[in-house]
Amino acid sequence: MSRELPEAPPPLPAPTTDAHTHLLSTQDFSGLPVPEAIARARAVGVHRLVEVGCDVPSSRAAVEIARAHSAVIACVALHPNDAARAGADLPNQLDAIAALVRAGGVRGIGETGLDYYRTRDDQGKRLQRQSFAAHLALAAEHDLAVVIHDRDAHADVLDVLDTEGVPRRFMMHCFSGDADFARQCLDRGAWLSFPGTVTFKPNHALREAFDLTPDDRLLVETDAPYLTPVPLRGRPNASYLLPLTVRFLAERRGADLAGFCRLLDANASALFGDWGACGDGGRGDG
Repeated sequence: MSRELPEAPPPLPAPTTDAHTHLLSTQDFSGLPVPEAIARARAVGVHRLVEVGCDVPSSRAAVEIARAHSAVIACVALHPNDAARAGADLPNQLDAIAALVRAGGVRGIGETGLDYYRTRDDQGKRLQRQSFAAHLALAAEHDLAVVIHDRDAHADVLDVLDTEGVPRRFMMHCFSGDADFARQCLDRGAWLSFPGTVTFKPNHALREAFDLTPDDRLLVETDAPYLTPVPLRGRPNASYLLPLTVRFLAERRGADLAGFCRLLDANASALFGDWGACGDGGRGDG
């Protein structure tokens, strides 16, 4: 993959939210500094971003970024693959995530969940499930939204949710299922977040899942620096490229683009709360 950043698309006609991104990873991958990434996003109408941690260091960084930039809120967690790699240190890492939540400045728990694409051994899957359950309990204790990573583990993700208790507010990040799985998630109250992969020609099932998702349960994300939408597939992703996916989905739904942007913005607020409304958001120039 080339690491050269693409040109920005035309600005959106109304502000909207990138529901899941990794500003720090984008900086490391493509050299785009966090403040510039936020500014580029704002210039095309993406005025708010959700920065998501995947391990203890990136979760700490997410909180720091959110405190420095009012456009950003933070989610903290151990990614399921990181949970599997933690081994005997998993309890200590979970304690570190819990300490971040207790310290304040966190709006969501995630990304947590299950990933059977990279973790296939029974021990790793057991650790993932243990971590997922602990994150769900932490979110319930602090009344925080949950950001769920699910890769090749649809049935087991639902099983954990049903066993541990379905969160009051949760999103299926980078939704990758078909229409049937979408219905099962929606029946449990999920928001479904669609990434740039929905624009890929072979992903008919993903677009069918989008088609049946109610307006008030829709989110759009970059998952930057990954999953860059068509026509820039194969280039680095960043939040300023979110308009490509937003336009694609608005056109597919036959929606007014400005109204669609505002809808996605309202849905992000319904899930995470208004940016800065709790007094724990950023204080800087973002």
